[in-house]
Amino acid sequence: MSIEQIIVLALIQGITEFLPISSSGHLILVPLVTGWADQGVMTDVMVHMGSFVAVLVYFWRDILRLIIGFFGLVRGRANPWGKIALYIVIATIPAVIMGEVLDKTGFMDAVRGMPQIVAWNAIIFGILLYLCDRFGLWVKTVEDMTLSQALIIGTAQALAIIPGTSRSGITMTAGRALGFERPEAARFSFLLGIPAIAGAGALKLGEAAQRGEHISSDQLLTAGLTFLVGLATIAVLMRIIKYTSFLPFAIYRVLLGIALLAAIYAGVPLGAVQ
Repeated sequence: MSIEQIIVLALIQGITEFLPISSSGHLILVPLVTGWADQGVMTDVMVHMGSFVAVLVYFWRDILRLIIGFFGLVRGRANPWGKIALYIVIATIPAVIMGEVLDKTGFMDAVRGMPQIVAWNAIIFGILLYLCDRFGLWVKTVEDMTLSQALIIGTAQALAIIPGTSRSGITMTAGRALGFERPEAARFSFLLGIPAIAGAGALKLGEAAQRGEHISSDQLLTAGLTFLVGLATIAVLMRIIKYTSFLPFAIYRVLLGIALLAAIYAGVPLGAVQ
């Protein structure tokens, strides 16, 4: 990859993974809009791993509480953070099942060159994000989470495997619909994403290793830059949503979707996926 492509991919992944606007959708759009060769699944995995490390670094205190709480639960000592850790594990199961099904059926490979899926999902889930944020209550924190609520958010996360949905967007949407405060919905969204991102990345890396593929220096550089951009994005987002609604992100999603649909149906070439 050229240095320009590396920087663009890192910026897009580092920003869009944590903003509710769909990272996978934007990664798919890069080769379609620029005409660059598709960066490939391995590069997508590496930039997601860069985002994963950014979450670990930013939320290290919560993660430490989850680990300590989980082992306390294993030893028979009930505690709030152990309960939340267990909920996160259980809520990850729907995404694991859907990811396995879509991967085995070849669905994910098929949609990499279909920007219309990104467009429609950007619009539909953008509108849903606004409605749930606008009318959702502000009464709950992560510590108030119940198993049924965690499962609802986890099921929503499973939908994010389809490009254009946005993992962070759909889980924050579900959290706001359930009455969680905006920063708390974002907080649980990021914590819930840890096992999902780690598991998907490990699976893809294992498959690549079996095929004899190796991680290139370009992919490592892209992952490193993604980590830096992602860390800054999380910090900015968590500060912004204390005072601002999700409306700007919803508007962006709808405008992006409309622009893409207009280009698609007007026959404007968006580039070729190699």
